[in-house]
Amino acid sequence: LVLDRSDAVELPIKFIPRYAGCYRCQILLKSSCDVRVYELECVVRTDHAEAEYEFLTPAYQAVMQDIPINNISSQNWKLEAILEGQGFYGPPQINVGLGETALYPLVFKPVAEC
Repeated sequence: LVLDRSDAVELPIKFIPRYAGCYRCQILLKSSCDVRVYELECVVRTDHAEAEYEFLTPAYQAVMQDIPINNISSQNWKLEAILEGQGFYGPPQINVGLGETALYPLVFKPVAEC
């Protein structure tokens, strides 16, 4: 069965999410001879967030900063941390439950004065 453009029906949908997360809905279309159910899933991501921290510590002394990660989505998060730069340490993964705030312990231990 090949349909041409004249057989198509547009169904405009406007979606304005408040938060990042996964949103699901069903659309029920009925006619006198047909019933169809379409399931939609929209995944909303936020842009990359950037933050800047300044660490002041004597050489060879470690300093730790807890970085809050707030999960306001509709699912649990399992996040992977990729640390770049000499002297930075932290856990490679962190889990943040639905509606929770977890603290990521970022450690900076300079090996020289810089």
